[in-house]
Amino acid sequence: MPDKKYIDLQVMNGGWEIDAGQQPLECSDLYSISQDIKHAIMESGLARELIGERNPALRADVLVQIEQLTELDIRITPGSATATERQAGEIILTADAYEYGPTGEIRVNR
Repeated sequence: MPDKKYIDLQVMNGGWEIDAGQQPLECSDLYSISQDIKHAIMESGLARELIGERNPALRADVLVQIEQLTELDIRITPGSATATERQAGEIILTADAYEYGPTGEIRVNR
């Protein structure tokens, strides 16, 4: 099995995920990239801005900004990010990572 290139602590519901021995769990590679992107979106304020915006055209603009922010990550293939809103407050983001292929769905909840 190849070495893990990206290693991070796994965050769930705003806190570290802990194993039975009370040690933080690690995540790696594609999961770590997805987690980094999710946190970048939340820290940028774009998720909060989307929730506060009622105008459909301006909401679509915020989704494009989320896609652009995602593609600033050097591990993501430019032009591959797609952000949609399934329901109010839930953003579904997909993108391709150079080394790992599709990220799958990244869910960003308010």
